[in-house]
Amino acid sequence: MKKNFIVLGPPGSGKSTQAKLLAESLGVAWLEASNLLYFLSQEDSEKGRAVKEAMESGKLVADDLTVEAMDDQLASVNYKKGVVIDGFPRSLEQAQAFKFPIDKVLYIDVSDEKDTQRLLKRGRPDDTPQTIKKRLIIYHQETEPVLDFYTHQGMLIKVDGERPIELIHQEILKSLVTNRQD
Repeated sequence: MKKNFIVLGPPGSGKSTQAKLLAESLGVAWLEASNLLYFLSQEDSEKGRAVKEAMESGKLVADDLTVEAMDDQLASVNYKKGVVIDGFPRSLEQAQAFKFPIDKVLYIDVSDEKDTQRLLKRGRPDDTPQTIKKRLIIYHQETEPVLDFYTHQGMLIKVDGERPIELIHQEILKSLVTNRQD
């Protein structure tokens, strides 16, 4: 059985941690959208320069570029057994344009207050209260409609992300068994 999942959540929700744990548990590949875009931004190509410009200005990379990069990457043999996609799609337009077959979408639900605490603790230079607030505003505007999109398709599983990592992981595994459609 092929297993293709998406893990979404606001910045600081722990989505990358959970996506990586899920991929390891299922024995499938883990594809982190932000890493894919970062490596693309390092390419000396028109696409690479466009991605780099968007990232340096703090904006989301254009939807068509992001979807194309994901499609190109997912065509690789590395994803034949399945994949856990981390942090994509980030806009409704990306979700609508993305045609790769997905089984379920997991949403790691964390409050803005908890996200802010986690991001400030992380200690990265760009994690200031002002930048975190801006990222969360963009997240709510751009990414929350994606949740509605997958909810209407019956694909979204919401998980409480304000608990210990292992408890969240166990709930995810349990919810995938409970929500399986064979």
